[in-house]
Amino acid sequence: MIADISQRKIPLVLQCFLTIFLIRKCITLEHFPEFHFFFLGGLFSTIIALILLFFRTKASLHMIAISALTIFVIGLSIHNESRNINWIVFWVLMNGFVASSRLEMNAHTPKELVIGFLSGIIPQLILLPIWL
Repeated sequence: MIADISQRKIPLVLQCFLTIFLIRKCITLEHFPEFHFFFLGGLFSTIIALILLFFRTKASLHMIAISALTIFVIGLSIHNESRNINWIVFWVLMNGFVASSRLEMNAHTPKELVIGFLSGIIPQLILLPIWL
């Protein structure tokens, strides 16, 4: 685990650049619109986590990832008009497992987990109506 908040800045900036490259070159809007907006939401979540670091606030990157993936699975279920209730329940449970494991390891406070959760779902929810 990274003890100092400032040590997160370089990996997050690198992730931003790699995600931008991936969105522009591989996951284009014409070929994969669902994945394009999922990764775009992931980019926005990474930028939010980076901005929060400048305010000396740490967000749980694990919660950002798992909550964004949960919203994406829910969106795919709606988009494909399929009944994927088992997958949705699975990912919601995984959110709880990730949060409880981060608390058990003393890696985050409950506030950091909530910030991470919201940083993961809000960009996905904003972009969801565009590709649905």
